[in-house]
Parts: sequence; C-alpha cells; structure tokens
Amino acid sequence: MNITGIQKLTLLDFPGYTAATLFTNGCNFMCPFCHNSALVVDSYQNKCLNEEDIFNFLKERYGKLDAICITGGEPLLQKDLIPFISKVKEIGYKVKLDTNGYLFDKLKEIIDLKLVDYVAMDIKNSLNKYSLTAGINTLFTENIVKSINLLKEGRVDYEFRTTIVKELHTLNDIKEISTLLKGSKKYFLQQFEETENNIKQGFHAHSIDTLNEFKNYLLNEEINVQIRGL
Repeated sequence: MNITGIQKLTLLDFPGYTAATLFTNGCNFMCPFCHNSALVVDSYQNKCLNEEDIFNFLKERYGKLDAICITGGEPLLQKDLIPFISKVKEIGYKVKLDTNGYLFDKLKEIIDLKLVDYVAMDIKNSLNKYSLTAGINTLFTENIVKSINLLKEGRVDYEFRTTIVKELHTLNDIKEISTLLKGSKKYFLQQFEETENNIKQGFHAHSIDTLNEFKNYLLNEEINVQIRGL
C-alpha cells in the first residue's frame, strides 16, 4: 500500500468510533478545490510509510482505537487494498473507506467481500458538471451513478457528501443531485475552505444563507441532509 501519512487519532472521521486515518497516495481526479494537493499533484514524489510499521502501530493501539479510516487521494487505486484491509480486519478493526466512487468494480468487490463497515462517497456535482468539478477531461458518469445505486442498496453503512464551492455549485446543481440521491441514507453538504493546500486558488465558500437554501430544498425533497464544516 502506498500510504504517505497517518493521523493517529480522530474522533470525527468515523461517526461513533475512535479511529486512526491512513492517507493513500495518488488520485484519478484533479478537483481544483481539493485540499489534499500533496496526494494528487506530483504524488510520485511522496515518500511512503513502511507497511510493517503501520501494522505494528495498529496492533499496539488495538483496544484504544476502534476503527481505521482509509482516505486519499483515491484509495481504490491501490492494487493491494484488498489484502491490506483483510489484514486490518484480522486484527479486529472496523474499516471506513473514503472514495470518489469512480472505480465501481473495485468498490463493489470490496463490499461483496464484506471488508468495509462504512463508505463515504463524494458526490462532486450534477452529472453535466462532473468532469469540470473533478478536473479531468474524460469522465464516464455511468460509473458514478452505478456506485451511488450500489451504496443505496444498503449492504454497507454509508454517506454521500458534496464539498460546496461558490464557483461550481448552484441551486440547479443541487436539484439535479437530489434526483440521484433519492432514497439515500445520509447526505452532507460540506463547507469549502480555502487554504494554501488547495490544488488551485481562487475558489470561495458559499454564504451560510445559501447553504441553508440548498439544505432546505433537499429536505423538501425528502433527502436526509446536514451541513458539515460551519
């Protein structure tokens, strides 16, 4: 596994559990507002952590930590993700996976094998603006729709989430997203935060009033939504 960082304790990343977060290297998207630019841009330059050291840490902390969060980048790019998670599960940890959902077949395989306990999937935007928001020219939105529908089956606990950016997201986009997420369990609107680590500068957060407008529309459409990051 190409793991370039570890947060040894988080009380926020996996709802209800004390967890450690592992950051995988590389991504198949180039979202211009991404705050993990070091894991995306020229990621081949990053030094990876020793896997044996990671497992030694996890074994030592078992009982004090409940779970492991695997994020990125895009973890599903990792060729040895399945054997890695299998070893984590053997220790006794619950596993949360963060993903953009583009690699549907890999996501389905991991769910079929019952290797994850929670999946958080990013919904970048309405389908017609997905490529723009993901920062890549060629994107097959069918993969995104298939991953959404897979999670909505409810075979694993999950959430959907969208980082809301003033320059990229309008109420019309939220309306289109709502049609994709009908019947979903949990959806979070995440407030964008501009930092020096964003891939590109010049993006801004919507006002709280606008976020609440988006939220109220979604609630009226019977989408279970909350705002995160205020």
